[in-house]
Amino acid sequence: MSRRAPRAVRLPLPPWLAHALRAQREPVPWSAVLRGALAAGPLLCAAVLAGRPTAGVAAAIGAMLAGINDRPGSRRTSVVRLGAPALAGAAGLLAGTYAGDHLPAVPLTLLLTGLALVAGGISALGPVGSSAGTHLLVGAAVGAGMPLPETGWQRALAFLAGAGWLLLLRLALPTPGSLAGDFRFDGERDAVAGVYDAVAALLDAVGSDGATARRAALTAALDQAQDALAGPRLRRYAGSATERRLHTRYAAALPLAEAATALAWTGEPLPVGAGEGARRLADAVRGNTHTGPLPAPFVPRARLRTRGGMTLAPALRALDDALLHAADAFDRADGGALYTRRRSRSAVLRTLLGARGREYGLRVALCFGASAAVAQVLHHARWYGPHEHWYWLPATAVFLVKPDLGPLVSRVLCRAAGTVLGALLFAGFAAVLPRPEGLVALVALSGALIPVATRHFAAQTAVVTVLVLALVMVGGEPQASLGRIGETLLACAIVLVVGHLPMPGRRGGGIRARLDEASAAARAYLDHVLGGSGDRAARWVLRREAYRTLAEARAAIAVASAELPALARHAHGADGIAATLERLVDTTTACAVHLDATGMLGPRHTERLTALLDGLTGADARTVPSPPDTGGRIAG
Repeated sequence: MSRRAPRAVRLPLPPWLAHALRAQREPVPWSAVLRGALAAGPLLCAAVLAGRPTAGVAAAIGAMLAGINDRPGSRRTSVVRLGAPALAGAAGLLAGTYAGDHLPAVPLTLLLTGLALVAGGISALGPVGSSAGTHLLVGAAVGAGMPLPETGWQRALAFLAGAGWLLLLRLALPTPGSLAGDFRFDGERDAVAGVYDAVAALLDAVGSDGATARRAALTAALDQAQDALAGPRLRRYAGSATERRLHTRYAAALPLAEAATALAWTGEPLPVGAGEGARRLADAVRGNTHTGPLPAPFVPRARLRTRGGMTLAPALRALDDALLHAADAFDRADGGALYTRRRSRSAVLRTLLGARGREYGLRVALCFGASAAVAQVLHHARWYGPHEHWYWLPATAVFLVKPDLGPLVSRVLCRAAGTVLGALLFAGFAAVLPRPEGLVALVALSGALIPVATRHFAAQTAVVTVLVLALVMVGGEPQASLGRIGETLLACAIVLVVGHLPMPGRRGGGIRARLDEASAAARAYLDHVLGGSGDRAARWVLRREAYRTLAEARAAIAVASAELPALARHAHGADGIAATLERLVDTTTACAVHLDATGMLGPRHTERLTALLDGLTGADARTVPSPPDTGGRIAG
């Protein structure tokens, strides 16, 4: 009798290490690769030919930082996503240059620390605010320490020229392969088509274990489409017929998303081909064509099953009605509301001065200030010899410490590994490439690789390291690979230590603030649905707000949970509360659809609402919405 060999036991990786090893899987963004190749390299080449290489260095830095923010999306939103950080970076470069020229070490360090406090608070406003805060601090550090002959305003203008050139390429160049309709709106078109695809995927997954993940993917697709269509505009309303048609098609997707969510809540498998109608609509949006024939209604041909007072009929009827409405409105160009809730000035101030803003600001200020202080001490002790690039230390700390950019320890590990790899690669290139033409070509190649390297922070760091070291040499300094490695490892150590120091206030306040916002949005949505209002537009605004705030809370919790145990423990239990809130919002959506069809709630809806609210009360009393007032609309 043969004995079986024992199976190897695979121990799960700790969350902080698993996060560091995880890479995004996305198709190659060839349009962004083309823009990256045409941005920093050609600008630097033009400056070298004009006899102003140092001005070209400032312009290339602006193009490089803008390239890091050049992500998929609509051209309209890229104006803010690229433009706002560029303005912040230019302001930082201007302030840092004059401060570095006129202030001694201690006041300069205090000024940089104060800027970091402001930049960290701005980061709490969202991705654009985070990028603006990062560019502000990088610009301030580079301006204060990088030895360039240009004055502060000349550096700032060159920086803006580099970022503006990339933005111009983003707006003017068509996306390769985008042949359907007006290429100016290919980002919006893909985003709206992605909503219909996500609805189809959720309908296909109803009744299976993957329904929850598909519902989360639908939320992400709706958020992306909403952001793509809601970019800045000179006029209040969309002026192009193509854009108005996309607004109409996005608005037509909201009833479909609502019905699909209600069907997923039932947990009952759907008839075969339930997602075919939404998939045909997605193809029509992507190809800029007519809808064509859609599937027949489901209610007459579905085998409706009732379990515990819950029936598929109302939600299936809502799905049929939404498909018919979409087919009727699809080719109209009368526009449509985006159903977004605009932030008031008081809400922005509450975010800046609240728990999230204070936590972000304090951590960024401590790490950036400590790095600047250590850099100044080493600089004045002649640690660098004749080469004054102390700004590397605080500039590196900026990319490590931002709480919204990933777990601290994961970013430290990736930054260290990427810098070592990039510095060694550059040392090899520098030994064989002619100067300056070889370095200019290397800058162009690195700029083209940045959009691909954003899949993993270590890869992005390696590419940026090669680009920055090439710029330093073009600016007149000698090869500095070893110095760059030493500065990065020192910055990693500083940030890792300072980032784990106790801070004023309650730790984990940012997570609690996110949950409070999500709870308030869920409460407003629930109160509206159970209050008997027939205003569907207001309901969709509240539903979008509830799901968006929950997605943001989930993302923040995932980052906090992947920290080292000393920090991760502050997020303990938050994921369970967020999951319960998500089930509450799903149930509220199912109640809304059921009330539309029958005018009253079934016993299953009421039981589920009561159980979820009781569960939230036991988890954390501060995050519980008010109990439902059904107003007598309970069946049975």
